[in-house]
Amino acid sequence: MKLCVTGFSPFGGEPINPSYETVKGLPDRIGPFTLIKAEIPTSFSRAFSTLRPIIEAQNPDGIILLGQAGGRTAITPERVAINVMDASRPDNDGDSPSDLPIDPLGPAAYFSSLPIKKMAQAITDAGLPAAISNTAGTYVCNFLMYRTLHFLTETHRDIPCGFIHVPFIPEQVKDKNAFSLPLSHLISGIEAAILAL
Repeated sequence: MKLCVTGFSPFGGEPINPSYETVKGLPDRIGPFTLIKAEIPTSFSRAFSTLRPIIEAQNPDGIILLGQAGGRTAITPERVAINVMDASRPDNDGDSPSDLPIDPLGPAAYFSSLPIKKMAQAITDAGLPAAISNTAGTYVCNFLMYRTLHFLTETHRDIPCGFIHVPFIPEQVKDKNAFSLPLSHLISGIEAAILAL
């Protein structure tokens, strides 16, 4: 089976993004899954247009999208993506949509089709902090989760898909007072979440 796992490019002045660093650090095979790894630009206009051809070409059996949530103190599977773009800062292309729908004709929200409670428990069982999050924000992370779930629904692809946020890694917090987890812990946590599938 094939599992597509994505992380984002650095944004907001950060030199790295722990989500894609985690993706790069994952083994190429976990349990029954062969991983398809991809870096997604932190861009409203380019995020899903980068992912869509990968889904169409690879036809994966599942999709896990990762993103950075600096300031969070746990690895957090997301429950829901909402149909809104409201950027508190410009994306990497300088775009900062304010209070706009992702799809004017789309539903208000999509729920993750990943087993998020099982995944959070697996991360906890691996000795790492985990919690269910009820908001993926209104930035590119939420956008990509919504657009991907909308695409899967519209194209009748019945596969598990959802989003997991990861905290900062120590290299990012040397000049700020924020929680972080070592990259090796993020890799172990996401590996545990994948095995929970």
